[in-house]
This record gives sequence, structure tokens and C-alpha cells, in this order.
Amino acid sequence: MLPFFRYKLHGYMIIYRMINRSPMPNRFYLTILLMFILGLPGCANMQGFMNESLPFPVYPADQIERNNFVVEKDDDVLGRLAAIRLQNGDTLPDIARHFSLGINTVSSANPGIDLWVPEAGERILLPLSFILPDTPRKGIVINLAAMRLFHFNGNGERLAVATYPVGVGTSERPTPMGKMYISRKKFRPTWYVPASIAEDHRKKGDPLPRAVPPGPLNPLGEHALYLSRSTYLIHGTNKPASIGLRATNGCIRLYPEDVERLFENTPVKTPVKIVNQPYLVGQRDGIVYLEAHPPFEKSGTANWKKIFAKLKNIEKKSGSALDWKKVKQVVLEARGFPLPISKSPDGSEMQMAKPIKVWHPHKLYGQPEIPEFTTDAWYVLAATLRDKVDAQRLAAIIRHQGPSIPARVLTKGDRHRVLAGPYNNKRAAKDAAKRLKIDLELDGVLFKT
Repeated sequence: MLPFFRYKLHGYMIIYRMINRSPMPNRFYLTILLMFILGLPGCANMQGFMNESLPFPVYPADQIERNNFVVEKDDDVLGRLAAIRLQNGDTLPDIARHFSLGINTVSSANPGIDLWVPEAGERILLPLSFILPDTPRKGIVINLAAMRLFHFNGNGERLAVATYPVGVGTSERPTPMGKMYISRKKFRPTWYVPASIAEDHRKKGDPLPRAVPPGPLNPLGEHALYLSRSTYLIHGTNKPASIGLRATNGCIRLYPEDVERLFENTPVKTPVKIVNQPYLVGQRDGIVYLEAHPPFEKSGTANWKKIFAKLKNIEKKSGSALDWKKVKQVVLEARGFPLPISKSPDGSEMQMAKPIKVWHPHKLYGQPEIPEFTTDAWYVLAATLRDKVDAQRLAAIIRHQGPSIPARVLTKGDRHRVLAGPYNNKRAAKDAAKRLKIDLELDGVLFKT
């Protein structure tokens, strides 16, 4: 059971009863009083609060578990779903990082929501529930299809599980599957550039040195765990918006804050198993759940045959029919989080448990800052667009490059200019323009205010 606020429940209940027993005109003012007594966020979240119906609870973001769970021996499902209302300036990558989710799961769970310029006030689902991969629960297990890592610790009836989203290899350079182990660990590693990657960058006009030292330009980040399979690592990143994407050269990439925890809690020789399971079946409290992800290329056929047989076996052993219409729907939609496929006792479709409501934090962790526009500084004009939303989208994409490039939209009439900067000198602005060209194929124009 998730804890409620850090305040005494007795005082909360007194005011809550006052709200319910008061005449309707007085409820608004009592509700405001309750918010101040509990220390809830202020005006920025007031509208979201008033749009939610009582009774409580609505949880602070820092009380929602996203990484560490305990699972019973016979259970396969971790966590629970949550929901949050977006604020102006949010992006789905920022929400994903704050709650240690990959952008793949956040976007799949919220189809139709703009990735970079979602509408303020939109209520989105946080898919903080996961089915464990169908493997022995030992060491580190990485499910490529779910783009998620699971770190198991302990034995017996209850098992501690830490789980993190990951970025994985592209279709051209896929992450290898199979059994491995952690051969060594390195804090602040040097990246020795493989010849194939060096050649790719050379073709783009971006020659790389033979070795990249620790620092903001190092794509390995601050922590690296080297796998026994040569040239493959589990590491951090200077491109956090890529977590939940097929964007690496075969390595496993984590948010910097997640890989730091994994690094600290993973000894050398820890076994690692990498699997590709787009379809997952699990049970919790006697309910059967199915989780589906878009399969990589043609990799889903064999996995689905195995899952289908498992579902038939569960149905046979339990003597209760599963909702096969719901099974088909889950597979087709592939929303990336567990959905119940058991039938209710009366034979009707079983409804998903309502997500818990989460207050929007004052600041999303890792959200790129937008420096104030200043004079006597260098800027790069990345683009001039007629549509304001398109300009906002491009500015958000630029801010989420790695390392981040500050960007803003300046509007004059029906023209919306996307500017990168400010920079203290022409050389820094020139370097930013080069990155915009290489990463986004934008021909930036340098100017000084």
C-alpha cells in the first residue's frame, strides 16, 4: 500500500469531514484550506486539483515507487498504474525521465498525445506496472522488446527487484541476446571509439578522436558496466531522451541517475541474460495479465506461440475461461503495460484498476532549462516557421539533444524563429550550429545580438 502524505491522518480527516458536511458554497474555501495545511503545490496545480473529484488520495510524485519492488514467489506483476496532468512546457520525454520510464512506454500508453508539445491539462497514464520476463530470476535480465532491465536480489518466498528503462541497439546494430556476466566496472570511463562508428561519423563530416575522455561529450556517461561479450556495455548516456528507443550501437543505455544506482548495487561477475519477449503473461492475486510490445522485425511469432500455449495451460489448470477477445485487443494495441485478461465471476470483462493520481512536481527531474534571452550574446537561428506549434516542437527537440542545446521560440507577427543560445562567444555558437547540422540536418545561421 502506498503511503499517504507525511502529515498526521487525524488532522486531515477532520478537515475532510468538514468539507463533505459543509454547504456547497463553503466547500471551495475549505478545500483551499486543506491544500495549505497539507503543504500541497500551489496555483500551478490548482486547476488540476479542482478538476479531480473527491475523495482523496492524490499522491506527491516522490512517493510513487518506480524502481524498487518486492515480488512474492508466485507473482509476476510489479507496481501499479498512475496518472498525472501535464503542465505548460512539459514534454513526454521529461515526464518519462522523472518517473524512470522509457519514452516507448509513455508514448504507447498515451496514443495521440504529442511527444514534444502536449496540451497543458491533458491527463496522461504513467505505466508504472511491469510483468517480469519469463526467465530465471537471477542477476540482471534485460528484455529488449520492453526496453527494460530487471535486477534481482535475494532468494526465498520474496524477491527484491530493481527495474529501469533502457535504450537498445538499432536494427542495423542490434543488441546481442544470450547469457553473459559483468566482467568489470568503471567510474568515469574513457570511450575508445570503434572503427565502424568512427567511419559513420567521418561520413557525416564529424570526425571523432580515437578516444573520448570523461566529460559531457562522452556517450558512456559517468558509469559503465562491461559485459563479458567483448565491446558491449551497460552504461549511462549524455542523451537521456533516447532511453526507450532503439538508438545505440548495440550497448544497453540507462538514464544517468539509474545507471548510478545499478553500478553501486551490482558486483562484478553478476550474471546477465538478454532476451527478446514482446508478449508477457503474469499473475497477481489470482488475476491473469497480458503485456504486449511491438515486436522487433519478425521476432514476435515464436514468442507469441509460446505465450498462447501458456495461456491455454493457465485456462486448463484454473478451470476458468480467459477473455480471448481482450487478449486479441491487448496484442493488437501493444500499449506496453499489463492488462487483465481474466473474466469476472459473472463472465463479464474484467476492468483495469483505476490509476492512482499523482501531483505534478514543482520541477521535472532533468528537464532542460531555457536561459533568459540576453543581448551581447551569440545565437544560432535554427529555423523560421509559420506554425507556432511546429516551432515549439523543434525548439523542444533541440533542447533534448545530448548534451542539451538551449533553444527558444521568438515570435514576430506570423513568423516564429527558433533560436539556439545564448553563447558567450562565436566559437561556441559555431559548435552548436555544427551539431544541429549533423544531428538534425538544420542549416543554422550565426548572429550576435
